[in-house]
Amino acid sequence: MNIHYLDNSATTQVCREAADAAYRMMRENYGNPSSLHKIGLNAETAVEEARQVIADSLGADKKNIYFTSGGTEANNTVLFGAAQALKRRGDRVIVSAIEHSSVYESAKRLAELGYDVQFAPVTEQGVVDIDALKALLTEKTILVSIMTVNNETGSIQPIERIAKLVHKNCPEALFHTDAVQAYGKMPVKPKKLGADLMTISAHKIHGAKGCGALYIRDGARILPLLYGGEQQKKLRPGTESAPLIAAFATAAAAVFPDLSHHTEHIKELNRYALDQLQTIDDISVNSPTDALPYIINISVAGIRSETMLHHLEENGVYVSSSSACAKGKRSYVLEAMGLPDDRIDSSLRISFSRYNTTEDIDALIEGLKSGIATLQKKQKPSP
Repeated sequence: MNIHYLDNSATTQVCREAADAAYRMMRENYGNPSSLHKIGLNAETAVEEARQVIADSLGADKKNIYFTSGGTEANNTVLFGAAQALKRRGDRVIVSAIEHSSVYESAKRLAELGYDVQFAPVTEQGVVDIDALKALLTEKTILVSIMTVNNETGSIQPIERIAKLVHKNCPEALFHTDAVQAYGKMPVKPKKLGADLMTISAHKIHGAKGCGALYIRDGARILPLLYGGEQQKKLRPGTESAPLIAAFATAAAAVFPDLSHHTEHIKELNRYALDQLQTIDDISVNSPTDALPYIINISVAGIRSETMLHHLEENGVYVSSSSACAKGKRSYVLEAMGLPDDRIDSSLRISFSRYNTTEDIDALIEGLKSGIATLQKKQKPSP
């Protein structure tokens, strides 16, 4: 059976170039980047070359790039590091109601620690309500974190506008954006967007799991999450994972020169998928019309998400029921958008990568149709 993988917002298949880069670092350039001998210096050179590649992809200076174990660590570093560093100035932290769980749960923990945490509401389209956000900004605001692209619906947030709003009303506050779902799919330049801090991750762009990066602008002070070494200016100590970092940079180098080309390919797939989905009466599209084309969130009337997910899996088609980090829990993102319970409980996320084709979408459509034909009957209550 052919595999039709449409869960790329959860993770992507590591591209051959990135896998080869990691293997070379493991087998040939295997030194500790902190060691002072030649083998260590060779590894350090590779890490710094990778840092430059990531910095270039963000239009940033490499001194502002810190490698992490992934998006979750980077987001936790921002939430807890900024809150602790700025607590003398105030205690208000604002995040949106649709943030990734690594921001959302960190914010809830800050609330438990006594910080004044506010969750900015979103519209029915899953976009942050600007007026509501503005009303939450006070002189005690120290951090605002709004994601660039939502991981479940693909809704694109007006980050540049939000950053200007935050900096105008709260000049002492830091503005952070989790750009994990946007990086490698649309231009994300922290300086242009006005972001003081930005999170990105490798495994969403065909790099390896376990590696991400945090951009921190000059002058933005946050405290470390980890302690115990001199690496990365002591903000993120510990031996750098040189193989994963090299793979990250290699994956980025494979994407960014052809970013517009990949985007056009995904737009075509998105249009084709939406056209086919609209031929099925029992399907509703939850993503806004101007969402990032890499993600389509749908609901299948009368069939619970997990039930349809496993039916599709049996037919070689792989999607998710929400964010992979949610592990099957009801989507608080769709709840924040005001969707009814039946739509939320039957939602599925379809997400593309540059390796997908129309054949994958055809398989998806056939799987949905066969699932509707068989599963709706099974789930209808007896009269």
